Amino acid sequence: MSPLLDAPGAADELKARLSRLTPDTQRRWGTMSPHEMICHLADSYRTGTGEHAVSRADTIASRTIIRYIALHTPLPWPAGVPTRPEVDPKRSGTRPADFDADRKRLADIITQFAAPRERYAPHPGFGPLTRREWMIWGYRHADHHLRQFGV
Repeated sequence: MSPLLDAPGAADELKARLSRLTPDTQRRWGTMSPHEMICHLADSYRTGTGEHAVSRADTIASRTIIRYIALHTPLPWPAGVPTRPEVDPKRSGTRPADFDADRKRLADIITQFAAPRERYAPHPGFGPLTRREWMIWGYRHADHHLRQFGV
């Protein structure tokens, strides 16, 4: 099972992997560039804290079965799952600006997201999550996209 984002060393491990990402890193799947992925992750974490509004797309299946599989099993997340337009930098998500500055901002957001006093909004697809589930999601989502770029 994946570590929790707030487990000792987990956020630091993700940020170390993020530091190895370059604008020229080749993706293994999907359509996002490394820089677009950084913006996608930052928007996604900010959605979790309620700072970035995203349209809901939850169904009974996504709030139960899909949520359980995604957060409570070791199965890898599939490639190519469509994302909400508000966290898609090719649509209405944050557009890439300066690679190093955006990467630093994401690293700071990861730290903030895992902070003990942080509060969370409902997930757009999974609905309300416990803090533990947000920490699982916070690690697994970043890990999924870092693996997308082989880091």
